[in-house]
Amino acid sequence: MAAPAARSASLSGLLPAQTSLEYALLDAVTQQEKDDLIYQYLQKVDGWEQDLAVPEFPEGLEWLNTEEPLSIHKDLCGKVVVLDFFTYCCINCIHVLPDLHALERRFSDTDGLLIVGVHSAKFPNEKVSDNIKSAILRYDITHPVVNDADASLWQELEVSCWPTLVILGPRGNMLFSLIGEGHKDKLFSYTSIALKYYKDRGQIRDGKVGIKLFKESLPPSPLLFPGKVASDHAAGRLVVADTGHHRILVIQKNGQIQYSIGGPNPGRKDGMFSESSFNSPQGVAIVNNAIYVADTENHLIRKIDLDAEKVSTVAGIGIQGTDTEGGERGEKQPISSPWDVVVGTSGSEVQRNNILWIAMAGTHQIWALLLDSGSLPKRSELEKGTCLRVAGSGNEENRNNAYPHKAGFAQPSGLALASEDPWSCLFVADSESSTVRTISLKDGAVKHLVGGERDPMNLFAFGDIDGVGINAKLQHPLGVAWDAKRNLLYVADSYNHKIKVVDPKTKVCSTLAGTGDANDAASSFAESAFNEPGGLCVGESGRLLYVADTNNHQIKVMDLEAETVSVLPIFKPDSAMVDGPFPREKQKTVPKVPKSAPNIQLAPVTVCPGQTLQLKLKLDLPPGTKLTEGVPSCWFLTAEGNEWLLQEQAPSGDIESISSQPTIALRIPTDCLSLEAVLSVSVFLYYCSADSSACMMKGILFRQPLQITDTQPGCGAPVELTHVF
Repeated sequence: MAAPAARSASLSGLLPAQTSLEYALLDAVTQQEKDDLIYQYLQKVDGWEQDLAVPEFPEGLEWLNTEEPLSIHKDLCGKVVVLDFFTYCCINCIHVLPDLHALERRFSDTDGLLIVGVHSAKFPNEKVSDNIKSAILRYDITHPVVNDADASLWQELEVSCWPTLVILGPRGNMLFSLIGEGHKDKLFSYTSIALKYYKDRGQIRDGKVGIKLFKESLPPSPLLFPGKVASDHAAGRLVVADTGHHRILVIQKNGQIQYSIGGPNPGRKDGMFSESSFNSPQGVAIVNNAIYVADTENHLIRKIDLDAEKVSTVAGIGIQGTDTEGGERGEKQPISSPWDVVVGTSGSEVQRNNILWIAMAGTHQIWALLLDSGSLPKRSELEKGTCLRVAGSGNEENRNNAYPHKAGFAQPSGLALASEDPWSCLFVADSESSTVRTISLKDGAVKHLVGGERDPMNLFAFGDIDGVGINAKLQHPLGVAWDAKRNLLYVADSYNHKIKVVDPKTKVCSTLAGTGDANDAASSFAESAFNEPGGLCVGESGRLLYVADTNNHQIKVMDLEAETVSVLPIFKPDSAMVDGPFPREKQKTVPKVPKSAPNIQLAPVTVCPGQTLQLKLKLDLPPGTKLTEGVPSCWFLTAEGNEWLLQEQAPSGDIESISSQPTIALRIPTDCLSLEAVLSVSVFLYYCSADSSACMMKGILFRQPLQITDTQPGCGAPVELTHVF
């Protein structure tokens, strides 16, 4: 039977028929009645004289998770296809992903079903394919994704919001659309019956589509997309949400792992550390040897008791909630995608640490969990364990209001507390409005600090502009940290790849560190580079700022006095059990020297076959520092293109003492394959301040040109490899 002719398609063409179907489904009693109605609807739509045909994907788009670009009318012909129009920052899009994962587990491409993500960016940063790749890895997306950076297909189909799912038949003909989140039952019913309908007609092909997953080539790393970091001032350690490894790490300030809780796979289980599990945890806060965790994709708040080495659930039921009021005890209160937490109190009373403030990204609100009895702004006394909304109507807006319940947030993702006068407020990084806002601890009033614009419905007022108040522009900030020593607020301006600083008194917002390029460099503030930093915290009495540099899989350390940035080395002692995937050192591989590391070109040296060349390390650390105990500083030899130079040579070694540094001996082979070569010596020094309160890594690369001659040059003096950090 010949296929019907095609007509240009937009979602509005489906609206009358699908609206009639959905009204009829409301009146249906049994599942069989519903299935019959959907089947009859498909008969009607499939029998139209002209298909509502989806146009072909434009040429030249970059495809991810596939071996090659896909064609709707070739590769996807004979499939029921779900097009997921999404943008990776969107919390509603993130909420749809578990539904799509479940659908993929039920039906595969050999069953005739394929999901294709059509990434249609909101922010400029999200148009970059490398950033989309990171999101694909972060959210474990295993189906094909096309980067439709100019939103061509979005505009052709007149899509209006994120997320939108469009279900296609085997001819690329539109069958259904689902707008927004929360349609799992319809998604499963529509796709399963569409598969049955077209299988009955012999129009489903069972061929496989070439999939090539990025995660299969992801190198092992101590951290994977760390989302947030918190400082334990009492014990001098850090807590890191190792989000991609689904675990929480407690790390000493020299980078040594003390505890690893959960991971490497997602799960939802309380109990002893060895059996507990999380699902993409984000915010962490520590007080009195207890860590509170925003277990984001489990829709829970968890408590880690470091004394008892146990994990428990203190809020949420493990299912995404839709309640925008709250008021139940925590373990009975459904919540939605908590993204950050901070412990504190209400008002300027004596610090009691009786309230856990929660950035509830899923409902665009700020909530609180009472860790002890107490009161909230404009609320009477509340019982311990109560979990409820503090501010935000639940509408996705950039609305400020003296009445906290009438204010509107747009995916709040970062919190910082300044409980002391005159501030007495909670700072909120409101990511989708690209603003930083404040909530008064005294009366709950929600006010603007920097970013965005005055129209509360405009969530597209983003940019990268230093300025004052509303004239400053941010792009999807995810984190904030309060510096009580300087009365300054630090902002992780995530999509601008910068750390910014705000004076809350003058509302001046300026760039503190980062070039603005999505890159990785540790150097001076101006020359350092980040990649979507998601969280930050102040440590060492205001001397250091720790940054969760999410897409670089690192914790960076900003020295606020020296104005330098370094990378915190993460390592485990032999006695510590770490569940996440770490590199297994069967043999030492040469790590990459940081891009910001010094690259020193030495004068050529003449050598002859059989001679032993001596290279003497003479490196000086900054004053008041020492080599990190337990982390071997080391050197590596390479000779790119002239690997014969290193035959039978020990290519690496440790540096155990800065006062007694090694001399590297290189014996020139008797059979030389070239008369010229360049020997590279990479050195990595791990060192801490004298009190071990802050640790960092520095690298340096020496390049030694060699000129090889048969003439015996005699025994030359050692080559000195000198540098002062």
